[in-house]
Amino acid sequence: MSDDPSPYPGNGAPWRRAVAVRYRQQEAPAPTVTAKGFGTLAERLLQEAAEAGVPIREDHFLVEVLARLDLGTEIPSETYEAMATILAEIYRLDREAGG
Repeated sequence: MSDDPSPYPGNGAPWRRAVAVRYRQQEAPAPTVTAKGFGTLAERLLQEAAEAGVPIREDHFLVEVLARLDLGTEIPSETYEAMATILAEIYRLDREAGG
């Protein structure tokens, strides 16, 4: 796999992208980027998240913004509204599952 972060590899098809974030209020004031990848690595991240029961949400705009951040970086304030919507959905799903 190439380390090329551009959205299109040589064949013109877009890379699959994945970004993982974690939010623990006692550790940081905002969610932080904990993993990210393109292509095959993105597929592996998504597979492992699904197997671990981690909620997955597709948001092309948000992944484009977050993929540019370094690991361990807090997400920018411009993405708070989108992240709040995602976190609310995750909490709702967790409650419905009895968690």
